[in-house]
Amino acid sequence: MNQTEQDNSFIAEALPAFISEAQEQIASIEQLLLQLEDAPDDRELLDSLFRCAHTVKGSAGIFGLDAVVAFTHHVETLLDRLREGEIALTPDLSTLLLQSNDQIRLLVAQASGNGSDDAQGEATRAALVARLGAQAPSRPTPSKPVAAAPATDGSQCWRISVRFGADTFRNGMDPLAILSYVAQLGSMAAIECDTASVPALDALDPEQCHLGFVFELHTDKPRHAIEDAFSFVRDDATLQIVDAAPQPAAGLPQAGDMLPQPVEAAPGKPPKSRDAAPAAPDGNRYIRVEADRLDAVINLLGELVIAGAGAALLARQTRNGALMEANSEIGRLIEEIRNGTLQLRMVPIGETFARFRRVVRDTAAELGKDVALEIVGGETELDKAVVERIADPLMHLVRNGLDHGLEPPEQRLAAGKPAQGKLTLSACHESGSVLIRIIDDGRGIQRDRVLQRAWERGLVERGVTPPDAEIFNLIFEAGFSTAEKVTNLSGRGVGMDVVRRNIEALRGTVAIHSVEGQGSTIEIRLPLTLAIIDGFLVGVGTSKFIFPLESVVEVIEDRPTATALDARGRSVVELRGHVLPVLSLRTLYALDTPPPERCSVVVIQAGTQRYGVLVDMLLGQHQTVIKPLGRMFRSLRGMSGSSILGSGEVALIFDVASLNQLAAEPSIRVQQQPTERLS
Repeated sequence: MNQTEQDNSFIAEALPAFISEAQEQIASIEQLLLQLEDAPDDRELLDSLFRCAHTVKGSAGIFGLDAVVAFTHHVETLLDRLREGEIALTPDLSTLLLQSNDQIRLLVAQASGNGSDDAQGEATRAALVARLGAQAPSRPTPSKPVAAAPATDGSQCWRISVRFGADTFRNGMDPLAILSYVAQLGSMAAIECDTASVPALDALDPEQCHLGFVFELHTDKPRHAIEDAFSFVRDDATLQIVDAAPQPAAGLPQAGDMLPQPVEAAPGKPPKSRDAAPAAPDGNRYIRVEADRLDAVINLLGELVIAGAGAALLARQTRNGALMEANSEIGRLIEEIRNGTLQLRMVPIGETFARFRRVVRDTAAELGKDVALEIVGGETELDKAVVERIADPLMHLVRNGLDHGLEPPEQRLAAGKPAQGKLTLSACHESGSVLIRIIDDGRGIQRDRVLQRAWERGLVERGVTPPDAEIFNLIFEAGFSTAEKVTNLSGRGVGMDVVRRNIEALRGTVAIHSVEGQGSTIEIRLPLTLAIIDGFLVGVGTSKFIFPLESVVEVIEDRPTATALDARGRSVVELRGHVLPVLSLRTLYALDTPPPERCSVVVIQAGTQRYGVLVDMLLGQHQTVIKPLGRMFRSLRGMSGSSILGSGEVALIFDVASLNQLAAEPSIRVQQQPTERLS
């Protein structure tokens, strides 16, 4: 393999890492722009914003992504003018930069093979380039270099020594471009190029940098501004900046005599070179791991849990005390490994919440509303798979709240509210699960209107008034809408049922609380992980089933199989003065086994509702590795997955929300005729 082929192979292998890092930088640009709208003069935010764009542009140049480099350069130029205070950030300028950032995201997606370009995309970018150029006209450049002279206006003289690392070129850096940028901070003089480390020609590696420079800089900029100029090579260079008395500049070479025009390609911050000094201990705290590799480890962990359960079963069958004790210790270690490994999949939900700053900004502007987004509990961690799948339901709920929930400013003022509406996204851990709330201080839900629409559609018997919680949850019914007009955001009656279905597919629940005139709260409760859970194993005949342990409230043992029927024809059981609907698994799934004389009732909590399930045997707590159902069984009601027991048997995992719906249906009854009827 020749050098070119080796280089191409290296680029192909490194490209996914660049794509991932570029996407992170692009997301950071969006969030920084949104933060700048509230603090347009924040120097730290401006510098961070410029560095992100600088990094994307330079890194793209390394991989030959000319389209990304060319377009990002225009964005970077405008950001530089913002950073230097030559122009001010306005709402229109912020919108322009956000739209430009969207185009950078599309160009990066094309580089990854996940996007396509067309003439319309090119036209959009051309129009944006024209607008960016109009906002940031080119700086005038002197036709002839001006000799540096000792400052007499209070500026300071700095003596700067910099030696670039050997990997500077490999990391896409151009030392002369950096010095050209430094020259813009003031006037440079006494420039010396140190070539002492340059090897003989036959030993020269053209990819290695051997350059060092010593010069004086007269500037009124503070020291940190000079350090910022070297920020992208700081980890790959030796830099010394000391205060020096001004020296006469006559007869000395000037910056304009040595330095070329600034190089267009501005690379991003490189990784540490092989020659760099060891990092501080905190520098090695984090490593980047591909998600596929982590998923493979989780799968192996699942197999280990299954194998451990099988070993535990054999140990109990042998009745060997020493073996049982040893196996118990192994089980404890497996559980610790499970908990530690699953923690690796946990990511803060704040990264998902942050995406909605842009959604709220753009949607509110489209609707003519003034909305402030508040994020609470962004540090709450959730399984990566859950975070990825909850983003779309949250998107629909947020947009729905902006459209239907929050009023226009004039209506809010008329109602005695502040003109600016408030939307809050919060998350916290509660009872072994994650509770997400979407809260608005808008008009709330018109309860009577929802009830009237439910009567009209036959969802509720006319004249019957269910509890408020049940009325509000009717909004999640397919095709249900109370909107007076259809917009491009909502009003067609589709979407909320999909939201509920997607949340329930994650073994979660969703509920609505609202007070008319004050606002609404949507609560979403999700499990921490979708890979391995603690389950409660039960048996019906020869079949085994698993309830998520967090959903099991209590167990009523030694009950007769006969139950009562309520006025709606549902099987029920009385528990401490409360009547619970009861579901018979033998009847529901047509299990061809005779029922026992007495059974147990497992009481299940699904959201705010409770119901009972008749089972033959209670087999105790069980570490459950969740396996997806095959295509043949995906239509099976009440099931969310399957698991393999230590004995090799397959146990089905219940979807407690779906079972709750089945328990409420009058058609699902126990096999044995009830002995009494509740009225």
